[in-house]
Amino acid sequence: MKSYSKKLLSGVGLVALMLAAVPVMNVCAANQSTTALPGQPVDLTYAAEKAVPAVVHIKYVQNSKVQTVDVPSNPFDDFFGDMFGFGQGNGSQKRQVQTPKKEATGSGVIISTDGYIVTNNHVVNGADELTVTLNDGREFSARIVGTDATTDLALIKVNAKDLPTLPIGDSDKLKVGEWVIAVGNPFNLNSTVTAGIVSAKARSLGANGIESFIQTDAAINPGNSGGALVNTKGELVGINAMLYSRTGEYSGYGFAIPTTIMNKVVSDLKKYGTVQRAVIGVEGMDAHRWIDSQKDQGKDVDLGTMEGIYVAKVDPDGAAAAAGIEKGDVIVGIDGKKVNKMAELQEILVNKHPGDKVQITYLHNKKKVEKQVTLKNTQGNTNVLKTADLDVLGATFAPVSASKKEQLGINYGLEVLKVGKGSFKDAGIDKGFVIMEANNQTIRTIDDLQNAVKSASTSKDPVLYIKGMWPTGKKDYFAVQVAE
Repeated sequence: MKSYSKKLLSGVGLVALMLAAVPVMNVCAANQSTTALPGQPVDLTYAAEKAVPAVVHIKYVQNSKVQTVDVPSNPFDDFFGDMFGFGQGNGSQKRQVQTPKKEATGSGVIISTDGYIVTNNHVVNGADELTVTLNDGREFSARIVGTDATTDLALIKVNAKDLPTLPIGDSDKLKVGEWVIAVGNPFNLNSTVTAGIVSAKARSLGANGIESFIQTDAAINPGNSGGALVNTKGELVGINAMLYSRTGEYSGYGFAIPTTIMNKVVSDLKKYGTVQRAVIGVEGMDAHRWIDSQKDQGKDVDLGTMEGIYVAKVDPDGAAAAAGIEKGDVIVGIDGKKVNKMAELQEILVNKHPGDKVQITYLHNKKKVEKQVTLKNTQGNTNVLKTADLDVLGATFAPVSASKKEQLGINYGLEVLKVGKGSFKDAGIDKGFVIMEANNQTIRTIDDLQNAVKSASTSKDPVLYIKGMWPTGKKDYFAVQVAE
């Protein structure tokens, strides 16, 4: 379970749960009306019957591992070690510890009959084993197709056919006050259905990089993460992701990722293995929040509006700069659609691809300006980004041997066995070099290096900053290009 309490108001904790997924296939729901007349109760049985078979239980296992950690050393050892030239003299020592095996449970939503399942990134991140249990009791091992920490979504796959799915609804059409149900596996209680209403839309909590949550008072608890938020027509409208709580358990509100965001993320993960994110190139906040912050400092400001996005910083190479947007301007619309909050702007942009053209409406010195611009990716161009593999480095690797660890006085590392054509050769790294860090991440295994390469290859700065040691004991540093 993931906690965001530090990012919220004092005394209130935000706990991310293991909840649901979302279908990518549009399967038409039966023409059954579930809309009640004014004053009449709403029948949610149809929605529950559609949703329960398509929501799965996910068991997460992370195996025990040996890790090297810093532990406080004996102060007398430090003193005499410094005096006589032995020891580290920095108040700590490297020790190897055995981490405990970790197990957790969450939920997921089957989105295609051939076994694709949507869940939360925090449900599967770091897993060595994933076991999916269907509502009918069948169990399958699952593999991770792709993850996106920025939206907290993940796509996994089981080897199965003719699985039950949920039709995907349009979360944009949800209305505040509309009835919904949350389906998942809270506290390891399988196939649990709770009901409530949509309490708010486009809610931003500061938990993820991109978020525009559906807020609901349907009970969501630990284990619901990755589960389904479903409307009265039996359509998936959101993936349950977290709750708002003082205790870590449900106390009023839960939050789901809308299908408008999910559809794009899942499509990109299936096609490219990573999300093709279009960015506008600004940093900012809701205009009314910025105005309030200035008033708290005794400043009197007038932006010409209380709505829109106050621009605090502009990327000189981004789409916004090309439109003439400057610090202090206010973005009020995209493609003719009003945006009052940052969450609304993010929800629109997450459905765009680099290279797409949009019409930006903004206020400059209180005057309205409209410009058409071409959106770019995080690297400042319109190319398709694909996660790079180790092949881009042009080298082979193996965990450093015990004898070499002893020789070099180290406890971990990845040795370069062979270097051919590729980024390592271009950077000057040769056979025998021991990699110890990449982009500030400790490198113990080939998987560690692979993950570092993947992360760097789709970042704004597609470079791997490597620290390590030559067989002579000399430390060295390299910048390695990883973009394909």
